[in-house]
Amino acid sequence: MEEITIQELAQQKPDTYMVIDMRDSAAFALGHIDGAVLIPQEELEINHETLPKDKLLVIYCRSGILSDDVAAKLREDGYQAVNLVGGYVQWLQAKIRREASTQKAAEVEQGLRKKFHRVIFSKFAKAINTYDLIQPNDRIAVCISGGKDSMLMAKLFQELQRHGKFPFELVFLVMDPGYSAENRSIIESNAQMLQIPITVFETNIFDSVYRVENNPCYLCARMRRGHLYNQAKQLGCNKIALGHHFDDVIETILMSMIYGGQVETMMPKLHSANFEGMQLIRPMYLIREADIKHWCRYHDLQFIQCACHFTDTCTTCNPDERTVSKRMVIKQLIAKLAEENPQIEKNIFRSVENINLNKIISYQLNHETHSFLDDYQNS
Repeated sequence: MEEITIQELAQQKPDTYMVIDMRDSAAFALGHIDGAVLIPQEELEINHETLPKDKLLVIYCRSGILSDDVAAKLREDGYQAVNLVGGYVQWLQAKIRREASTQKAAEVEQGLRKKFHRVIFSKFAKAINTYDLIQPNDRIAVCISGGKDSMLMAKLFQELQRHGKFPFELVFLVMDPGYSAENRSIIESNAQMLQIPITVFETNIFDSVYRVENNPCYLCARMRRGHLYNQAKQLGCNKIALGHHFDDVIETILMSMIYGGQVETMMPKLHSANFEGMQLIRPMYLIREADIKHWCRYHDLQFIQCACHFTDTCTTCNPDERTVSKRMVIKQLIAKLAEENPQIEKNIFRSVENINLNKIISYQLNHETHSFLDDYQNS
């Protein structure tokens, strides 16, 4: 036997097989098959002497492409190894279909009112109030990528709309920039399970940036933003909402300083430069990523991690080192610093709230540069 389906695996006795996830640790942490053991691909190909030869080894990757070759190599070395057809994606699709018939949406909504009210919903409401993100009769395009952040944002908006102080309208907007059929299906299935009435429109952005060598992720993000603005405006919206959270904000601050040579942050709201009358808002501005991950684990929710063409063959966001993530480097740096000082994250955030212009060499305001020398003689 060279491969096994999800249905066939369910019929096996638990003590007769071992499920091995050969993706990276980040993907495994965001979601994995129940009972699976993480052994990344490189380790699995080189150091597999300790694996049991008396059990069926069920190997899977993201979509069952790379794991097929790895399972074949293990069989050559005398192991009973099989590839899981369709990999993690197919298992996840089956799981979502099973849960769609349950009261999952009601369970998640109850969780936002009780267990996660303080760390998630209250911070969502606080950001909206603090930064004046929503006004009466707004029509907001809630932009859903299919990941954990945007799906949570959609549920938070639904909850706010039910219990808010004034009326506003929502459009749950999903742009398909060229997803694989499997990823598109997962997004649609999760939306159905969580009772989020999505509106989907299609573009060919992934094809447009796939062969770009320098900063394809940056170009992709800019193009996606433009398409979202345009579609939202056509649907009568005056705002688009993105799911960036507190950790995204502080990472952006350090990235701007270290890689961009400037002090800049990800703003909680912005006027669009190219779409008159449109604004961008970030209502998850104060929510910690750790709390979002906890929300996912608690409700056993699993979403797509990254669905661009670079990741369709089970790799992470640097398959050929063209798109090495500077954000990941910064994320790791902050985590290291926070081990010594738990206030590090809050201090980074506060640093752009407490700028003392008397101790800044120069700054820009409305595209004009001002220097401390301008008023130095008068001070």
